[in-house]
Amino acid sequence: MPVMSIQPGPTGPATAGEVFSLIRDGRVLTRSDVGRLTGLSRTAVAARLASLLDSGLVVEGAEREERATPGRPASHLRFNRDAGVVLAGALGRSRTQLGVCDLDGSVLVSVDLDQAVGPAAQDLMPQVVAGFRRLLHEVRRDPGDVRAVGLSIPGTVDFERGASLDSPIMSGWDGVELAPFLRELTGAPVFVDNDANVMALSERRGHLERHRDLLFVKASTGVGVGIVTGGRVLRGALGAAGEIGHTKVASAEGLPCRCGDTGCVEAVAAGWALVQAARERGHQVEHTRDVVRLAVAGDSEARHLVREAGRRIGEALASAVNLLNPEALVVGGDLAEAYDTFVAGLRESVYSQASALATRSLAIVPVTHGELSGVVGCAAMAIREVLDSAAVDRVLAARPHAG
Repeated sequence: MPVMSIQPGPTGPATAGEVFSLIRDGRVLTRSDVGRLTGLSRTAVAARLASLLDSGLVVEGAEREERATPGRPASHLRFNRDAGVVLAGALGRSRTQLGVCDLDGSVLVSVDLDQAVGPAAQDLMPQVVAGFRRLLHEVRRDPGDVRAVGLSIPGTVDFERGASLDSPIMSGWDGVELAPFLRELTGAPVFVDNDANVMALSERRGHLERHRDLLFVKASTGVGVGIVTGGRVLRGALGAAGEIGHTKVASAEGLPCRCGDTGCVEAVAAGWALVQAARERGHQVEHTRDVVRLAVAGDSEARHLVREAGRRIGEALASAVNLLNPEALVVGGDLAEAYDTFVAGLRESVYSQASALATRSLAIVPVTHGELSGVVGCAAMAIREVLDSAAVDRVLAARPHAG
C-alpha cells in the first residue's frame, strides 16, 4: 500500500510522537525508513528514537532472518505493547465488566463484577477499584504500570469532566466525576464515555477495518447508538449524539419511560420494558438476559418480545440511516445474544422505512468482540487518548531527561 511521506510543514519537522505513530502502525521498520519517510536527518532520527526507546514504547532488535541482507544486519523497530497496561471498565446498572489490556488493546484478563441493581457511584466505584487491583495482581502488573483508565457508563457523558451528564438508568451519577475514585490506585489519566460510543470503538480491530462509517446499536437494558463517521466517534455538542432510545415513536405513545417522559422507543423496546412485559405474561424474569435466554431456548412469547423490540428500534434507526448513510449497522448488547430473532425485526423496519439508496449496500452485522466489546472499547478509547502523537510528545517532554 502506498504511504504519504511526513515532510516538514508549518509546525516543523516530524516529532517523536509522529515517529512513534509510524512505528506503531507498522509503516516503518528501520531507522532508514524513518529518515526516508519523514525527511529527518540521521541525527534527528537518532534523537527521536532515543526518547522513544528510553520511554519503553519502542524496542529495537536484530532484523528477522527473512529480511536480512549481506553485511551488518539492520535493526528493526517495534511498538512495545507490553510497556504498560490499560484498565478498562464497562459500568452498568446491573452488571459491570472489568479488564486489564495491553497497549495494543488485547484483553489480558477480565471479570464480571456482581452488584446490586442501580448502585450509587459511592458504592460501586470502590468495588471497581478493588476489582482492578485484583486483576493487576493476577497478571503480575503493578499500579505503576497503568498508562490509562477507560470507563463507560450508560447515558449522556461529559467527556471533558469524566462524568455522567444525564443518565436515567444510573440514578445519582449525574455530575459525579469518576477520576477521583481511581486516585488511590493510580495517577494515570481517566477517560469516561457513553457505553455505545466505546462499543463502537471496540470495532477498531473489527468492522471499522472495512467500514469507516457505521452505527453501533447497543440494545440492552437501555438503547443507544454509537455513531462513527470517517473512523471517528461523533459525540455531538453535549455528548448526546446517538441517544436514540428516547426518540418518540407512535407505538409507545402515552407509555411512561424511565427518563420521566412518555412515548420513547425504550418504553416498548428496551430490556427493562421487555422484562415488564414478560412478567405480565407470567414469566419469572429479573433481567434482560433472562428474557433473551428464554428466546434462545425457543419460548414463543420471549421470541415475539425480542423480535418486536428489534422492529421498534429499527423504526427509530431508519431515519438515522437516511440521515447518516452508514456502511454498516453493528448490533451488540444483551438483546443481540438472540441475534437472529432480534435482527429479523430490526432488518424488517430499517429496510422498509429507510430509503432504497441508503440501504442499497447497508450491512447489518454482529458485534466483533461479543460480551467483551465494552471492555475492548474502553481500552481502545483510553489508548487513543494517551498514545496519539501529541499525547506521546507531551509524555516525553515531561520526562526529566527530555531534551
